[in-house]
Amino acid sequence: MTPQADIPMPSYTLNCRMAHEAAALERLCQVVRIRGFRIATMAVESAEEHLDIALTLEGTRPIAMLQSQLEKLHTVAEVALDSASVARSRSA
Repeated sequence: MTPQADIPMPSYTLNCRMAHEAAALERLCQVVRIRGFRIATMAVESAEEHLDIALTLEGTRPIAMLQSQLEKLHTVAEVALDSASVARSRSA
């Protein structure tokens, strides 16, 4: 079988704020993987009691489904989809 590397994968940027808690970041990454997305880049900034995370994700599944699942994590305070990433994925 030949890999389908020629097909462009939609890309999305999510900004997430979550409690700075043991294994919280691991749970976030696990949900992303289970929902069928690949993390292209991740930037994490640690503040006093929370983490600010910028994720660039690639995947063909609906991003709204992933956003909904991330919001259900008890450590997640906020998940916002960068509107520019939605426009890029539709034009790709």
